[in-house]
Amino acid sequence: MQAKAKLKYLRMSPKKVRLVANLIKGMKVQEAINQLSFVNKNAKKPILKLLNSAVANAEHDYNLKKENLFIKEIRVDLAGALKRWQPKAHGRATPILKKISHISLILEEIVSTKAKKVKKEKKAAVKPVKLSSLEEVKEKIKPAKLPLKPESKPEGHEKEISKEISDVRKEGKHRHKQHEEKRQMKGKRGFIKKLFSRKAG
Repeated sequence: MQAKAKLKYLRMSPKKVRLVANLIKGMKVQEAINQLSFVNKNAKKPILKLLNSAVANAEHDYNLKKENLFIKEIRVDLAGALKRWQPKAHGRATPILKKISHISLILEEIVSTKAKKVKKEKKAAVKPVKLSSLEEVKEKIKPAKLPLKPESKPEGHEKEISKEISDVRKEGKHRHKQHEEKRQMKGKRGFIKKLFSRKAG
């Protein structure tokens, strides 16, 4: 049984990563972890992290033991490069390629063990019901009637309808009510009273 893990787009050149990857190829998992702890290279951190991820996949997905695993394959590939420029003398510029790498790791068992297969429980099939007449079909399909609740009106509802709705906002600065009363009073005057009405001041 194999367990796999991949690391993509590592900002490190494949040449530098391969120096560390080739050290642990074919080793047991525990030996490889010990080897990486004493390596003085920057590539050891991502490779150690990838190795721990592959071990976790093996334990979780296939119930494999860490002691029974070894590194079957570790491959480092070029994933592209970022193009940059370096200024030089006489107004020249030389290209710089900042290379990126992909790492793929495969673990395999030292002593092969059979993976346990999980049996799926079969669900009991529902048998179709045969109906002879239309009346039986209607009775089966007929929905159950729910008891209707009597409509209840809130108390004092009729009294509230008869009341006039007064807007409190109209009783503000402008005093709309007082202006309406003056208009009503002016409307009751006759034509002659309007002619002889004097303005105060």
